[in-house]
Amino acid sequence: MKINSRLSIYSLVILILMSWHISAAQKLASGPQVLTFFSSADDTEQPYGLYIPKNYDPAKKYPLVMMLHGAGSNHRLELRRVFGKSNAADETDVEASRYFPEWEDVDFIVASPLARGTAGYQGIPELDVYDVLADVKKRFNIDENRTYLTGLSMGGGGTLWIGLTRPDIWAAIAPVCAAPPAGTIDLARNASNFPVHFFHGDKDPVVPVESTRNWVSKMQDLGVEVTYKEFVDVKHDSWVNAYDDEFIFSWFNQVRNPFPNEVKFSSKFYKYNKAYWVQFDKMRSGVLSDITANFKRSNTLEIKTKELDGFTLNLLGHAKFISNQPVTFSIDGTALSAKVDSTISFVKNGAAWAINKEMITNVVEKKKGSEGPVFDAFSSRHVYVYGTADNPSEEELKKRMDVANEAANWSVYRGPFLGRMMFFPRVLSDKEVRASDFETCNLILFGTKETNVVINKYADKLPVHLNAATKDYGLLYVFPVDKHYVAISSGLPWWTGVVDQGFPFVPATHRNLSEFKDILFFKDSSKNIITEGYFTQEWKLPDAVLTPLTKSGVITVSK
Repeated sequence: MKINSRLSIYSLVILILMSWHISAAQKLASGPQVLTFFSSADDTEQPYGLYIPKNYDPAKKYPLVMMLHGAGSNHRLELRRVFGKSNAADETDVEASRYFPEWEDVDFIVASPLARGTAGYQGIPELDVYDVLADVKKRFNIDENRTYLTGLSMGGGGTLWIGLTRPDIWAAIAPVCAAPPAGTIDLARNASNFPVHFFHGDKDPVVPVESTRNWVSKMQDLGVEVTYKEFVDVKHDSWVNAYDDEFIFSWFNQVRNPFPNEVKFSSKFYKYNKAYWVQFDKMRSGVLSDITANFKRSNTLEIKTKELDGFTLNLLGHAKFISNQPVTFSIDGTALSAKVDSTISFVKNGAAWAINKEMITNVVEKKKGSEGPVFDAFSSRHVYVYGTADNPSEEELKKRMDVANEAANWSVYRGPFLGRMMFFPRVLSDKEVRASDFETCNLILFGTKETNVVINKYADKLPVHLNAATKDYGLLYVFPVDKHYVAISSGLPWWTGVVDQGFPFVPATHRNLSEFKDILFFKDSSKNIITEGYFTQEWKLPDAVLTPLTKSGVITVSK
């Protein structure tokens, strides 16, 4: 018994030592390095730069800075930039990307996504930023109330877009010479609960300084806490001054309040339907919805809305909310009262608001993950599917394959500065689509119900079809089917007639995707639009879109 007992103790000691050794071996070194996460968008490992402070203590919560790179740059360069480490004299970006110089330690974790290279920060690159954020949180002990966002040029624009569409994630944001996507400034009021610090050079020839001045002026008018540093006689490289001497880490000292007394929030999309304790439930496609929700005192709220038809308040945890006690609401002048355990929803009936007590399921309507527009089908995992249902000739089959391959070729070479967009979706024939693809992917379908097996599979559910014999028309639309989207491209592909001009964040084939509404119908060229628009909240075609479709003589409308 003694021998067995000694062996058991010995075995236990060995297991403990082995466990300690494995744990120690898996520990990442401090300092700058590159990690990867697995992207479900195209089943690839995607890199991001990472800085771990010296003497990292897993028991301690750390602030996190997310750094977004500019056009022509990458995750390695931006990890240097945010620490104020510019290129050495006469050094190219390619040469500077090969190593990390030494810099002063900061007590922050810093992450810099590649985000597919030069591709803006909407769609798949935006998804990458959140995937990196999730990966860092999984690996390290991150303080959710001290998470910050900054970036330069294209990345400065991404900072504004990502920071304002999901404002309750960030404690502060700092855009440098920002070039934001169109429409971002409509969301300026979303920064009401965190500070913003802008930087720009007054001689910037790439992103005019007037853009940032307008942003600062608008935010000041809205009451946002905004500061601005404009550098005299500085061109587009204002990041050299902005991040000099690790300044940004001393400025990022704010703490997020997850339960502010007042929430001001604007959005056009269910994809971005939440801020703090407010959630949008019912909006109108393409229309900016606004809310200002304010705790006047405990269990008393005043709420004002614009272009909003339904919303929910998630009050649990708010200092001014007392659970299961009467709560009074003034919503656009309508007085309401109810006992609330944690959440309460409201719906607009005509011009008046009412408490929404109905839980309706299995209704086909626009909602988060099923709202359009067309670009939403391309903004997460998707595959491109060409048709073989009509047994095409070898020549015709090649044409169809070529169209699908062109649509999937996001990685076309754009010269030595911009390089390639590192996104690699799959291309399949309609007979190669597997059950797992139907389950997990948005489907970009080329052809008609006569030529594509998958379109035919969903034919009864789809609202419109282009006649198979049509040669000079193009139809593109997005529609929810089962758990995902289908995007139907019948006839001429959506990029027909597109001229490759302007700054190519994405290839010419994809350049207009983010501008499309839910449906586009054109003749000869996508510039010659017959009709376009949004489906209704119930995914029906409005008369303004339906009438030109039926009059064309080449469209069949489902009943």
